[in-house]
Amino acid sequence: MADKKPSASKKNSILAQAEAKAEKIVKDKEKAKKSAKNGKSAKKQNGFVKYFKDLKSEFKKVVWPSWSKVVNNTGVVLAFMVVSALFIWGIDSGLSALLKLALNA
Repeated sequence: MADKKPSASKKNSILAQAEAKAEKIVKDKEKAKKSAKNGKSAKKQNGFVKYFKDLKSEFKKVVWPSWSKVVNNTGVVLAFMVVSALFIWGIDSGLSALLKLALNA
């Protein structure tokens, strides 16, 4: 099998992308240093407003279930609760009967 070597133009474009990313990181770090020197950062100044903006954007991402899905899930939960309650009641009754038997013997 022949080795597939990337062309020179492809190497240059990859190198250019990497350099652009590196420059962006450096600029972001410099910007963060400048804002830290100026006292409060933008995050601290607008924390209250940012919280509500983030809250609004998160609510837009919520996918609410349909009414039939809610009814179905509620039925499953209630059925599981009844089965669990009966199971615990059965164990409790059995252990109570064994304890009474042991005390009367």
